[in-house]
Amino acid sequence: MALTAHDVDRFMASRPRLEAIAYRLLGSASEAEDAVQETFLRWQDADTEHIRVPEAWLTKVLTNLCLNQLTSARARRETYVGAWLPEPLIAGDPMLGPADSAEQRESVSYAVLVLLERLSPNERAVYVLREAFGYTHREIAEILDVSETASQQILHRAKRHVADGKARSDIDEAAARRIVDEFLAAATSGRTEPLVRLLTADAVAIGDGGGKVPARAKAFEGAVAVAKFLRGLFKPGQAKRALLGGQAGLYATTANGEPAVVVVVDGRVIGVMCLEVTAEGITAIRSQVNPDKLERVTRHWTATDHGEPLFTAF
Repeated sequence: MALTAHDVDRFMASRPRLEAIAYRLLGSASEAEDAVQETFLRWQDADTEHIRVPEAWLTKVLTNLCLNQLTSARARRETYVGAWLPEPLIAGDPMLGPADSAEQRESVSYAVLVLLERLSPNERAVYVLREAFGYTHREIAEILDVSETASQQILHRAKRHVADGKARSDIDEAAARRIVDEFLAAATSGRTEPLVRLLTADAVAIGDGGGKVPARAKAFEGAVAVAKFLRGLFKPGQAKRALLGGQAGLYATTANGEPAVVVVVDGRVIGVMCLEVTAEGITAIRSQVNPDKLERVTRHWTATDHGEPLFTAF
């Protein structure tokens, strides 16, 4: 059936929310865009005159598309080269969605997106719909074709799994800038001691290169091991510049609401390093360097002026 202009307007009004839901469910901006586009195609084929609540219909279609995608994604990730990390989004990206409450901000944090990988598809869907978007258990039950009681039980399990690994503090942009400033000063000092002082004793560092860019698949564990790794990573050298294609500029920003270092070469983002911070210090450093997962970040980064880098490195 051909869509009317009114039908298209109704879909477009829901699109930002659909993209934000899909990103939280899939951990990938490109896959989220595909899921939303497929939802539009289903909307195009639907008898829209008989859909009483378009938002509910669209959310159900999108969620079920994402659940199918998650099931197949688990199989693909078993053969993924190296560690798999979500696709980061920098401050200002509309796909980050609502950030009015602590629950909404937390649901899209890089740390929690990593934790959500532990959940079953249904657990992830219930957690996202309830915690980030405030859907009632009755609404979630209709979306997932389960009972309200089952939805409540699934949320309880999901929150327990997430809480078991969560160690995050809410960080505003000013604090994030100070943390990144201090981190980069320590990382470029050429010494491990300043880094060790910033890290928690059980700090970890891991990267996702997707087999396209060198990245250690197994995490570095412990403050000393992480500090030694970072000292080597930030040590300048001719070979490193040749590998990167030029000198890198290091910028402070937030990605998914967390302090982050953005590494830019000739206007292209080649890495986003997300810092998970607690009151005790930096507890995790997750670096996304897979170029396939940095295309959207690069588009958003180059659309605005970020001034001079804090440091030039490598």
